[in-house]
Amino acid sequence: MTIENWQEFLFPYEQAVDELLLKFKSIKKQTTDRGEISPIESISGRVKSISSILEKIDKYGIRTHDLEDEILDIAGIRIICQFVEDIYEVVNMICERDGKDLTIVKVKNYMAGEDLSVLKSGVGQPKESGYQSYHIIIKYPVITSLGYKELNVEIQIRTLAMNFWAIIEHSLKYKYKEGLPGELQNRLVSMAEAVTDLDQEMSAIRDEILNAQQLFRMKSGTINDILDNIKILKKLNHGEKASEYENLFNALSDDQESIVRLFLLNREIQTEIGRIKGEA
Repeated sequence: MTIENWQEFLFPYEQAVDELLLKFKSIKKQTTDRGEISPIESISGRVKSISSILEKIDKYGIRTHDLEDEILDIAGIRIICQFVEDIYEVVNMICERDGKDLTIVKVKNYMAGEDLSVLKSGVGQPKESGYQSYHIIIKYPVITSLGYKELNVEIQIRTLAMNFWAIIEHSLKYKYKEGLPGELQNRLVSMAEAVTDLDQEMSAIRDEILNAQQLFRMKSGTINDILDNIKILKKLNHGEKASEYENLFNALSDDQESIVRLFLLNREIQTEIGRIKGEA
């Protein structure tokens, strides 16, 4: 294919990635806007480069007209989670959309332990290298300037720890194209076992971590509201009252146990703003 042909071939994949990123980011935002903790920590996506596709064609002897059916990860979405439990929650989210705006085609469970999602794929099997992740291949429909098309997209779901390991392994594989030296491979396997242990420990204290994060978000949100409301007082030409509340806020903001008092202060400022506007 010419460069122009490749670009035309990849356009729908780029659109699919853009649309899926928007959808997953919206899910994350809507969850946090409700005051809940999203199982999605971060989302990224990519379309394979032409050179990467050509490498796969050469490696597996794929014919050009079979590309779309043989290479299932031309478009990829990566969802990072804090905990293993979150991975299964994200899998369930994807399953809820099956038959609606996407279709699940294939599941590749590279995680240690039983699949706790609604898919119930059984006990996962990490790769021999130690790689762990949960992969779902979907068919995703796009409508481009060239018309309607259904594309394969690979969604990878993994924890922060799994992702760190995968990034390291990918970098090393790029350096050692002919294969990793035995000693280095053994150390990677040991690191993968440590990642599993870390994720298990994180799961053991998951509730404590989530409670702490929720408290932090509540406090941050209340502080932002107070600062915004103080600015409103200043705009309403009540600088003296704004300064009074600023002093009260400064006395409370350094107190680690001040969330309730900060909340009450914010209510008081909101009431004062309402009173001032009512008198205007």
